[in-house]
Amino acid sequence: MIFRRSLVRELTATAIGLFVVLLAILFTQSVIRILARAAGGAVAAEGVLALIGFNAMFYLNILLAVALFLTVLLTLSRWYRDSEMVVWFTSGQSLTACLRPILLFAAPFLVAIVLLSLFLSPWAEQRKLEYERQLESRDELSILSPGLFREFRRAGIVVYIESINPVDGRIRNVFLHSVDDKKDATTVARLGHLVEEPNGDRFVVLEDGRRYEGQPGSAEFRLIEFDKLGRRIEPAEARALPTSNKAIPTAALLVADSRNERAELFWRLSVPILALVLTLLAIPLAYVNPRMGRSFNLIAAAFLYMLYTNCINIVQAMIAQGTIDLWAGLLLPHVSALLIVFLLFRHQLSITGLFGRAPKAA
Repeated sequence: MIFRRSLVRELTATAIGLFVVLLAILFTQSVIRILARAAGGAVAAEGVLALIGFNAMFYLNILLAVALFLTVLLTLSRWYRDSEMVVWFTSGQSLTACLRPILLFAAPFLVAIVLLSLFLSPWAEQRKLEYERQLESRDELSILSPGLFREFRRAGIVVYIESINPVDGRIRNVFLHSVDDKKDATTVARLGHLVEEPNGDRFVVLEDGRRYEGQPGSAEFRLIEFDKLGRRIEPAEARALPTSNKAIPTAALLVADSRNERAELFWRLSVPILALVLTLLAIPLAYVNPRMGRSFNLIAAAFLYMLYTNCINIVQAMIAQGTIDLWAGLLLPHVSALLIVFLLFRHQLSITGLFGRAPKAA
């Protein structure tokens, strides 16, 4: 009982540390990717945090599976290196006695992975797509940032503003370049503000400025000075949601007949099974043989993890192509992985090893 409590306590501490590290890596990758889109004008600045949150929730099931695998592997490897497993074995406990406390520790993780894979991850992907569409359908003027040039391809203009007064919404020192009737038009103004008409039309009104019109390669240019100049803001059109199998609810995938949708269902069912099999696989892989070095088991674990996940991806592609059925695809990689777990346990529990000979009787 003391050993089991000590094992669960160390598993918990290791899991918390690994989860924080892996979550930081996931957030860093998401921040870099989304900030690159925001810098290019594809995502508004105020939508960055929400998109990072949705993206993190979508990949949280894989993160928990990897964290669970590494937690069991690293904890038991330390026990082998510090001879704590020797004490465990000499007290009359076998390697299989570790299964109960480890599975009890892993049960909340496995439940969370099931909920994330089947329900929360598709919901997060759907919300991310809807939020991106809402950001795209806003008025173009609302995504202007002071000190940055912003191109609006739909309207065919490039806008630069120096500052925005947050109290009354007035903008100062506006630069606007557009192409009207095959002529370049450059407008500069000292002030600007928004005006909304009773019929719903919106205008940006520029004050105290100049407008330069001309055709490139020609000496004919026209200069217009104005006190006020209005330009109608075309409402942005909300694009249709892109078709993504990752955002389809699991209940809809269960009744779908499309190959791609069946492949997506295979992936969602495979992630919880993957987490359970990796947890079991980490127990015999944690054995440290001093003759082979302390890192040999970690290299073997990384190799088996990549082999397992790549096999799942290959089977998913085969299901999408119609080469294999869904349920046959579920059995092929996971039963093979369970067979490897069984052989490794047998190798650890056998006196002579997996391929050793039994000693001859005297």
